[in-house]
Amino acid sequence: MQKDKDNWYASWFNTPYYHILYKDRNHREAALFMNQLTTFLKLKPKDTILDLACGKGRHSKYLYKQGFDVTGVDLSAESIRYAKQYEKPYLHFEVHDMCLPYPQQFDAVFNLFTSFGYFENEEDNLRTIRAIKAELKPSGFGVIDFLNAELVIKNLIPSEKKKVGNIVFHIEKYVEDGYIIKNIRFTDKGEDYFFAERVKALTLEDFKAYFDETTAELKHVFGDYSLNDFDKNTSERLILIFN
Repeated sequence: MQKDKDNWYASWFNTPYYHILYKDRNHREAALFMNQLTTFLKLKPKDTILDLACGKGRHSKYLYKQGFDVTGVDLSAESIRYAKQYEKPYLHFEVHDMCLPYPQQFDAVFNLFTSFGYFENEEDNLRTIRAIKAELKPSGFGVIDFLNAELVIKNLIPSEKKKVGNIVFHIEKYVEDGYIIKNIRFTDKGEDYFFAERVKALTLEDFKAYFDETTAELKHVFGDYSLNDFDKNTSERLILIFN
């Protein structure tokens, strides 16, 4: 089944296959990043954090266990339905469109694991940054954890197979019209599936232009989850801290 490219994330993220394909993500690395980030931002127990595009709540649950008051939001109703089983006082999950301001202000807003740059409409990227600004307390910080597009493109593997359980995912990657495309094909229970991820190949300069247009102020730029300096030629990530 082919998915509409204008809203691929809503359909793909809402399927169980998305979570099957990415089930082996590194939880230890995620925990290290959250520890480094919350320490760097000097966040204190019971400080409020919005986990924007939280998926099934992996980062939200860890942040809650570290003593923070966490709200996780995502456009995927299926992901939020799953995450809600873990709700407690100081850990909440809701379906929410990140282009729109959430009706609360936070000490920090985290947009993690390349959960930005999905939109076809450029204005939606700006709307998201404006929404993050609106969600921050005056002393709060926004964080966007994005891929380093230049390194990703340089190291792109055009074709690969990944077997997870009984499903063989056939993955094709390429760059088209300024987007990094990942086509995903597989068969399950006799039915053929096709999904396409599309992430805009945004650079540090692109984000600086967004921040200028939205009056957000870029404070720090890091290149990995240990918060080392960003180098466009070698860094795995592009981590932006702003307010």
